[in-house]
Amino acid sequence: MPHKEDLTICIKGKLIDFSSPKIMGIVNCTTDSFYEKSRWNLDSLKYADIIDIGGCSTRPGSTPVDKSQEKKQLNKGINLLRERFPGAIISVDTFRPSIAQWAIEEKGVDIINDVSGGMVNMFETAAKYNVPYILTFAEEGFSADMMYFFSKKIEKLYSLGVSDIILDPGFGFNKTMEQNFEIAKNMDCLKCFNLPILVGISRKSMVQHATGTNANAALNGTTALNTILLEKGANILRVHDTKEAKEAVNIFEHIYNYDRISL
Repeated sequence: MPHKEDLTICIKGKLIDFSSPKIMGIVNCTTDSFYEKSRWNLDSLKYADIIDIGGCSTRPGSTPVDKSQEKKQLNKGINLLRERFPGAIISVDTFRPSIAQWAIEEKGVDIINDVSGGMVNMFETAAKYNVPYILTFAEEGFSADMMYFFSKKIEKLYSLGVSDIILDPGFGFNKTMEQNFEIAKNMDCLKCFNLPILVGISRKSMVQHATGTNANAALNGTTALNTILLEKGANILRVHDTKEAKEAVNIFEHIYNYDRISL
């Protein structure tokens, strides 16, 4: 089904629309992210519409670095991004409001990607700086639990004046395999909120589980699942491999939006 043309977010006064799905490329400025090739790898970002940079690993079982180390790693990474991709839309992947504040004020990042689901005053930080906010369902649960979570959190964000909200089902965050795949199957229920939907399944354990591979060999499974999730309403694909994700989007566009592209 074609994507709705009225879904937008505002970044520094410019409207970004989601009539066509967008690619978010991942850069991990860490030493222990689960997919080693995503660490400090800028070459994979050629086809990214948005670049998501993190300085503290949130993989299951990881030990978070302290704030000073996270800031140091992000500072280096953002500087490299600004040199390589001037004008790029950058989101900061963090669960710490002080890091988000620093990244917005001093490094000019555009989006907060908060994997905590709004803990510790992150909503207030998004409201203060009037930046788009990625709200993650980082709890254990099925799609019904996800819908309840989002309904309450969205209401809170709206009450604070945050209107540019992106929803992330939180695949892999505190969920069983059954929960991950049940949410994937029913993800189109999120369209009732009329907000952009981001999915981050790239090379994750649910893909590895279904294909019998590891992170290094999970690209084909990632592309297959991302294509299904596009049909379920995904507007942003958060990926390690932007070229392959862009190819999936192009196939999707040729099927559903053929009237708007050159064939």
